[in-house]
Amino acid sequence: EEVCASCGKSAVDDTKLKICTACKLVKYCSVDCQKNHRPKHKKTCKKRATEIRDARLFKQPNESCYGECSICCLPLPLDQTKSRTNSCCCKSICRGCSHANKVRELEQGMHPRCPYCRERVPEMDEEMEQNVMKRVKANDPVALSRMGDKCDDEGDFEGAVEYYTKAAELGNMMAHFNLSVIYQMGEGVEKDPKKNIYHLEEAAIGGHPNARFNLGAYEGNNGRKDRAMEHFIIAANLGYDGALEHLKNGFALGIVSKENYEAALRGHQAAVDATKSEQ
Repeated sequence: EEVCASCGKSAVDDTKLKICTACKLVKYCSVDCQKNHRPKHKKTCKKRATEIRDARLFKQPNESCYGECSICCLPLPLDQTKSRTNSCCCKSICRGCSHANKVRELEQGMHPRCPYCRERVPEMDEEMEQNVMKRVKANDPVALSRMGDKCDDEGDFEGAVEYYTKAAELGNMMAHFNLSVIYQMGEGVEKDPKKNIYHLEEAAIGGHPNARFNLGAYEGNNGRKDRAMEHFIIAANLGYDGALEHLKNGFALGIVSKENYEAALRGHQAAVDATKSEQ
């Protein structure tokens, strides 16, 4: 039988118990009961909440936050110069598919169009910005993040935080990563180490390779070598080159086992190979 962890009241039709959102271990019939029980529950709650967070944090993402090419459906390279995002639809397309589309248009004498949505490619920057703003009004997280980039480049840090925050709330990992940098540097906001790490972790959980690598560096600098190597292993499995050197050093120091090091090398190569095709 479910009962309130504080007063022992049972869950009945007129009494609904709400679970502790941090640890998921206990339930309460009211906010007052939760507050009254907090001194007894705090230590257990914090320990369990940390375990839940770590389980989520150290789970290997299926792919990087860049996702797949919208045309060929192959994983996009981590090198963002090898893909592009058109302003009309904000869909990411690999350079291979973009090149194939250009060749076809030249051969057929066609006006350049987006390979995904077939909209005409803007000839002026003003038209491109108008396209992005249309996507912003539609709450497209990619467009919101791009507007954050624009504000950041122009020194409008408050505007950047606003756009990045909206994009992050919609699940954009680039926005989470950029917010972590902003809170670390204190640009447009007060420096906030907790928010810096929170956004860095959210980005890493979502498959952002740089965020994962930075977490590894952060843990290593704080003497938590085992946690650092776990982050580097996940980054390597996403195809991030920079993580391999740290794993090599970890292997030499005996922090990373031979099996885990070899598995990370194979995982890294598989991630890189997955972005390639005969075409």
